Amino acid sequence: MSPTLSIDGQPATADDLIHVALINYGAYTSFRVEQGGARGLDLHLARLEAEALELFGEAVGEARLRDLMRAAVAGRGACWLRVGLFSPEISPRTPDWRGRPRVMISVSPPPPPLAQNVRVQVQTYGREAPHLKHVATFGLIRARRLARAAGFDDALFMDVEGRISEGSLWNIGFISGNDVVWPQAPMLAGVAQALVQRGLGASGLTGRTEPLHVDELGRFDAAFLCNSATPACAIAAIGDRDFTSPAGLIERLQGAWASSPVQPL
Repeated sequence: MSPTLSIDGQPATADDLIHVALINYGAYTSFRVEQGGARGLDLHLARLEAEALELFGEAVGEARLRDLMRAAVAGRGACWLRVGLFSPEISPRTPDWRGRPRVMISVSPPPPPLAQNVRVQVQTYGREAPHLKHVATFGLIRARRLARAAGFDDALFMDVEGRISEGSLWNIGFISGNDVVWPQAPMLAGVAQALVQRGLGASGLTGRTEPLHVDELGRFDAAFLCNSATPACAIAAIGDRDFTSPAGLIERLQGAWASSPVQPL
């Protein structure tokens, strides 16, 4: 499959791409398309509409987003869709424009899961406007580079008070018995996280959200990460604290995610 890039349903032009390359203002969502739809599509659409309103002042409209998505994936099987929002009217010198943003869609082969298990380094860091899935990724990439240089696979963020929030590209959940505990902190509400939470009951698990601090890690039996490309992946260690996932746990979490039906585009 050859990757494609379109803007408002038309092939991206050089001028469009120059602006996107130089002006780092926008937001996006990304997900796997299968059987002509996606799990949690309602959540991805809600995210895009909220991002459009907050960053540009006007929603795109769900019907238009769906039309553009369907056109972008027409004739393809399983693929990966990234739907971004931007405006060529906005720059550091002209920040005041308000209106409906343009929609940029890339279609590419589905990426593999991040990993099967990871060791993560705790870093004191918080994303700017953490509730948004925005395109300002400098801090995330730098955090992953620093973690890998230190011998870890990835980075887990905490605030100055030691409160855990999220990972570089993922949300984190902790396991205590049959209970999934999600951190409560300023962070991005992940779609994969929401789908896992939706399906916990069918997998014999329960879930709750509460503030969690790094010095509380001894309370938990296991930990996992999740994002749209990785429904569940075991975390083998957080700093010098090792975890051993109970047999079948990751499969149960993946089953919780998979219990949400594919919603047509």
